[in-house]
Amino acid sequence: MNAETVILAEKPSQAKAYADAYDVKEKHKTHIDLKPCNTFPKGATITWGIGHLVELQMPQDYKEEWKSWNLANLPMIPDEHKYKVKQSTKGQFNFIKKIAKECKDNNGVFVNGCDIDREGSLIFNTIIAMTGVNNLKTKRLWINSLENEAIRDGFNNLLDNEKDLLMFEEAQTRQIADWLVGMNMSQLYTLLLQKQGLKGQTLSVGRVQSVLVYLIYERQIEIDNFVSKPFYELISNFSHEKGDYQGKAKLKESDKQVVNDLLEKNNLSDMSSDEAIIKNVTKNKKQTKSPLLHSLSTLQTTANKNWKYSPSKVLEVMQSLYEKKIVSYPRTDCNFITDSEHEYLLNNIEKYQSLLNVDFEVNTERNSRYVNSKKVEEHYAIIPTKTIPSEETINKLTTEEKNIFFEVLKTTLAMFHRDYEFEETVIVTDVNNIEFFTKGKIELDKGWKELFNKEEVNEKEKEKALPDVEKDENVIAKLEIKEGYTTPPKPYTEGGLINLMKTAGKMVEDEEEVEILKEVEGIGTEATRSGIIDTVKRNNYIEIKKNNVHPTSKAELLCESIKGSLLSSPSMTAKWESYLTKIGNGKGSQETFLKNIEKFLRTTIDEAEKQVATLKDKIDKENEQYKVGTCPSCKGSIEDKGKFYGCSNFPECKFTLSKEFRKKKLTKKNTEELLTKKETVVTNLKSKKGSKYNAKVGLNDKNYIEFLEFAKK
Repeated sequence: MNAETVILAEKPSQAKAYADAYDVKEKHKTHIDLKPCNTFPKGATITWGIGHLVELQMPQDYKEEWKSWNLANLPMIPDEHKYKVKQSTKGQFNFIKKIAKECKDNNGVFVNGCDIDREGSLIFNTIIAMTGVNNLKTKRLWINSLENEAIRDGFNNLLDNEKDLLMFEEAQTRQIADWLVGMNMSQLYTLLLQKQGLKGQTLSVGRVQSVLVYLIYERQIEIDNFVSKPFYELISNFSHEKGDYQGKAKLKESDKQVVNDLLEKNNLSDMSSDEAIIKNVTKNKKQTKSPLLHSLSTLQTTANKNWKYSPSKVLEVMQSLYEKKIVSYPRTDCNFITDSEHEYLLNNIEKYQSLLNVDFEVNTERNSRYVNSKKVEEHYAIIPTKTIPSEETINKLTTEEKNIFFEVLKTTLAMFHRDYEFEETVIVTDVNNIEFFTKGKIELDKGWKELFNKEEVNEKEKEKALPDVEKDENVIAKLEIKEGYTTPPKPYTEGGLINLMKTAGKMVEDEEEVEILKEVEGIGTEATRSGIIDTVKRNNYIEIKKNNVHPTSKAELLCESIKGSLLSSPSMTAKWESYLTKIGNGKGSQETFLKNIEKFLRTTIDEAEKQVATLKDKIDKENEQYKVGTCPSCKGSIEDKGKFYGCSNFPECKFTLSKEFRKKKLTKKNTEELLTKKETVVTNLKSKKGSKYNAKVGLNDKNYIEFLEFAKK
């Protein structure tokens, strides 16, 4: 073990990647020792965290009275926010504590090798703070790739920790703010709702998650309240010797009579076929540039649209590809690369082309649409690394990994390809002084689009080619009043939630518009948004059906409770996020932000009860959701108590029922049959050997679920 150079990786897989770049002397349960080399003349020791080895203390760790949920305790604001070591990983922490002390005693360097984001900064600095080793000499490893060359280059050019400490302050401020809001507001709204009669559940309230739920709920209200209305348009089918085409007048009226009046005014009221003249034909050549390089959010949105992958699945797959060293750092919010990345991509372009089995003339120009060092801060866009995966490596990838990797590869290669070119034709046809407009296009050069499958190309671009007509030619027109109906807003897709959060509720789906909105104040961060969506799912606030997001009745109760407060305001939460970013840039302070959070807590506590008192009907509706049957002991209601089912007449009736049998969750039908018939069949139980079986089970005299006999499959 060498305590003069110690490297702390965020997790074991990262530590292994670092070790792979050097000669390993010995591997241990808690660390890896490296042999001496040019970079580490006396060798080095790599150790690791396992996620967060330390965490913020819980309310009961500060005060005994905070252990119980009580409105009188709110707000719970510790004088000082403290951390504690997680019991499950105490052994690993104790080793880091020991080697940190030895490193200081040997006047050594302790290297922060955690992920180069706010979370990585938080993990490293909280662990070091908990060791109690003060004035430890630290350095920062700053790399965007886990390739051996990038790792060695990074360790030869370690940075000081000043920038990282600012990122730590931002991450810690966000963590403490989330603790304050989550611990206080979850108790506040749960207790107030229980006071009004809510049974069987608690509400999880969060600084960001509650705003997201509210935005989803608002969209659902728009859909539910939408009243479809008819509208009328004037179209015409035109016949020409070279082919037929259709045109539409610039007219959209809710009153059909307005359209009829226009026809009558222009002597067209009988709607019979009539001669018309082509007033104008314009043809313009147009180009479409390839899409921007991917950030994590654009990749998540694209993958959800193409393959219905959830945002967290995309991050998981990207992390796997990153650890396989074939893509760059995944948690980036940047769509640009620097000259350095452009150069290595260009040097490897033929190898990348061979992976896709394509060959095209390479545009070597450094286009500022993609290459702009000024726009690259902590991380550049997601691109392939210099490590070109072999055919064997590609074959070993999962379907999800292949889809994501090739999406990154195609988008990167598109930057070096030709523009997509097409000729756009607009025909203006005059029918008795009413102008009809027809637009169509002819593809001239597929360009970068040849890299993508047909299903990945925007459906809007599949427009029918028009006949080759000329100005002043006559055509036969057949007019028609077309009736349509306004349609409700669409539910958000799971991928759409990423953009929803990124734009603070201003849904922007068009890539060009996203590019224009340079200074959007979003909610959450690139690295946290998928986790927030997972939290909202886990808390039973949303359901995903056919990739569409629907709020639950529990979400409705939460949203009606927080309506009008800052917890429902995307703009306010976006401003909070904006100030957190200022802290990371050294332009804001943790003290100022947390004081504002504390002020918000006190205001909300003062005002929330009045709002919740108006929700009796919704509480009754929600209670019905959690009734699962009639109590066999006292005929009361059996309700969902969270980890088990229990009687509404508790404590007089102490009947309870487990939610699972032999680690298999019971279905609603299972529960109903146990309550009414005292027996049911549980399917697909797993034996110790891994085989599956069905079992008839029943309630015994003590209301425990017991095995009765094997059941037929």
